[in-house]
Amino acid sequence: MHLASSLMHIQIEEKFSTMYSKTARKISILSLFVFFVNISWAQDEAFARKVIDTLAAPGMHGRGYVNDGEKIAAEYIAHQFNQLGLESYYRDYFQKFEFPINTFPGKMDVAINGKILIAGEDYLVLPASPGCDFNGEVVYLNKEQLLDSRKLLYRANEFEKAALVADLGGFVAPAEKKQAIENINQAANTLKDHPVIWLTDEKLTWSLAGYTSKAPVIQIKKSSLGQMIQNVTIDIESKYHEQYKTQNIVGLLEGKQKDSVIVLTAHYDHLGRMGSDTYFPGANDNASGIAMLLNLAKHFTKAKQKPEFTIVFIAFGAEEAGLIGSRYFVKNPPFSLAKIKFLINLDLAGTGDDGITVVNATKFPDRFYQLENLNRQYTLLTRIKKRGEACNSDHCFFYMAGVPCFYIYTLGGITAYHDIDDKAASLPLTEYRDYFTLLSKFIEHLM
Repeated sequence: MHLASSLMHIQIEEKFSTMYSKTARKISILSLFVFFVNISWAQDEAFARKVIDTLAAPGMHGRGYVNDGEKIAAEYIAHQFNQLGLESYYRDYFQKFEFPINTFPGKMDVAINGKILIAGEDYLVLPASPGCDFNGEVVYLNKEQLLDSRKLLYRANEFEKAALVADLGGFVAPAEKKQAIENINQAANTLKDHPVIWLTDEKLTWSLAGYTSKAPVIQIKKSSLGQMIQNVTIDIESKYHEQYKTQNIVGLLEGKQKDSVIVLTAHYDHLGRMGSDTYFPGANDNASGIAMLLNLAKHFTKAKQKPEFTIVFIAFGAEEAGLIGSRYFVKNPPFSLAKIKFLINLDLAGTGDDGITVVNATKFPDRFYQLENLNRQYTLLTRIKKRGEACNSDHCFFYMAGVPCFYIYTLGGITAYHDIDDKAASLPLTEYRDYFTLLSKFIEHLM
């Protein structure tokens, strides 16, 4: 609690001291304390909501590589760093780098038997797909052909130009399904004049690619069809960037011990647009992590004293393209990585109904037990799940370089992930308050 708030509480109590007993005064003090603390927490959550709403808005274009979505998001985060008074190792907070990426900036039209399908709802274009202008017949591949790449290619070559239809709904054995998918991808990298239609019963989940295949692959939900495919029309525009320019955003709050550093990270990029009409908001992944990162920066910059250690706040770019931003940072650090006492990487911070998972918990058991003890002490999250090492987020290359670190993500709640339904309006922030408390207390204990 701030000193001004404490004085105000005392003044209120003195004003009404003649009206209440000592017991009543204590109750009043406690009530006022809870009231002002709740206002503070409400403001923090309101700030988080504002950040998530902004980053997941249509004008951010999914924070991807169409319409400069990731650059607009980076400018917004850099502005927040500046407003908080964070310093940086770089001009405008930007550590710049380049990487290859395939994008879909314009036309995105797919029709089956004359029925126009909706991108993101009915179908996805696999991320490595090239542009395509196709209107013609289809050839269904049977199970035997899907499991034998030579038979698949032989079947395709029987036709000068036709779309190949692969129905994966009938595969039960995971190994067979995996083999069929590998053969489909192989065909896409071999057959230029044969688009591949991949029928699925599963949820549509998108990703990114840093290369292009020879033929496009369209993943379609079987429930969107209702009948056998007779004819397909595909009109897709793609653009491959061999050297797309992007950036990490780096800010710091200098501590008393300049040779000791705590690093807090979260990636800000997402999947962007698939055509001009469909975008992937990425509210939970990872606007929520950036909201938590900014709230922690806000918390520590408002402290009355400098933190004991320097705290570095990093918003990574190109995480969705293969952890490229964090890999670049580790290869080109602005300070010695040996100074890092601990790193916490935040992703998917918007739920928490079932607690959190801590990657690397088994590798740093003392730190994990400390986190668990704080959670019990303050009665915060329902569960802290222990997990071993996993190279599945931006902590990975730091860990490989010998930096002690955790990667933490929330559990439960919404199931939206890498799809068009990961929206700000449906993100509950169920345990945001308790999660923030746990993280801030843990960081304080690290110092």
